[in-house]
Amino acid sequence: MSKENLKIVSPTGDLLHLRKPCKEDGSEVWKLVAACPPLDQNSMYMNLVQCDHFAETCVLAERDGQVLGWISGHIPPDQPDTIFVWQVAVHEDARGLGLGKRMLKAMLNRPACAEVQALETTITKSNAASWGLFRSFARDLGGRLSDAPHFDRDNHLDGQHATEHLVTIGLPRKALRIAA
Repeated sequence: MSKENLKIVSPTGDLLHLRKPCKEDGSEVWKLVAACPPLDQNSMYMNLVQCDHFAETCVLAERDGQVLGWISGHIPPDQPDTIFVWQVAVHEDARGLGLGKRMLKAMLNRPACAEVQALETTITKSNAASWGLFRSFARDLGGRLSDAPHFDRDNHLDGQHATEHLVTIGLPRKALRIAA
C-alpha cells in the first residue's frame, strides 16, 4: 500500500484512513479546526486552498467518512529541505491515539518530502498540547528540537496574539523510514 494513502488500526480497534486532502475536504477541515481550540480558525477559503494547492504536504485523517485529523504544511520556496507545519488538528474523539504523530510521519514519508531534513512550526508558550506533540515526535525519531521567539506579540502581531516560537526539529531520515 502506498505510504501516501494509509489505513491504520487505532489502539481501540477503529480503522483510520490517512490521505491527501482534496478541494472537496476544505469545509470539513475548516469545521475541524473550529472545533480544536486554541487553533486559529482561518477562512474556509484558506483551508480550501490548502486542500487543493498544498495536498502533497497536508494530511487528512478520517474514520467512516468523518474528518478526525488534519495537518497543513508546506515547503517554503527558499528552504526546499524544510517543511513548515502550519496546523495540527485532532478531533476530541481521536485524541490519545497518537494520531498527530502518525499524520506527521505519513506526511514526511511522501515523495514531496524526500529532501526534507528539518521540520519547522510555530507554537505559543501556552499551547501545551502542541509542545507535547512536537517534543514527543522529536524524541521518538531521535531528532533535535530547538526553539526561539519568531513572531513577536508586539512587533509582529499588534499585541493581539501571544508570541509564536519557531520550533525546529532536525530529522534523521533513517528514523523516518523505520517509523513509517
